[in-house]
Amino acid sequence: MRRLAELTVRTAVIHFAKVTGQGGLLKYKLSAILVLCAIFLAAGTAQAHHSPSSIFDMSQKFTLTGTLTQVDWVNPHIAVYIDVKKADGSGVDSWKFESAPPSWLKRVGVNSADFKKAIGQSVTVEGNRARDGSPYGFLQKITFADGNSLAMVSPNDVNTTK
Repeated sequence: MRRLAELTVRTAVIHFAKVTGQGGLLKYKLSAILVLCAIFLAAGTAQAHHSPSSIFDMSQKFTLTGTLTQVDWVNPHIAVYIDVKKADGSGVDSWKFESAPPSWLKRVGVNSADFKKAIGQSVTVEGNRARDGSPYGFLQKITFADGNSLAMVSPNDVNTTK
């Protein structure tokens, strides 16, 4: 994508350098700037979106239990933060889990209040850990202190056989 942008810039510069006449050059320069801005914005947006498997090891699931500390109900993915006690009892590890977009969750009947009412309570999270080993994961299922749980699955992943 970057190569395409470089070629477009070169072509635009060569083309607009050939334009002559009074007042016309400024009009073309402004048009060229707007076109280039649109190309760079589109390239940045295309690079920003990613598959979960590019960051998370989707073949290895793990489970953590900790205290829900924060929920960010924002695009492009919600984020859930939990503090997990270290095995040696020396403190906590703060974990961040991202999941589906808010619009997807709303379509399946889940809203931010479902998560936010559990802040400060114990939750169990099932997910996939970041490939780099950091305390970051992809949320597949969350079970709240009252026993209710939310599984983040695509309709295509649901087994429809009886």
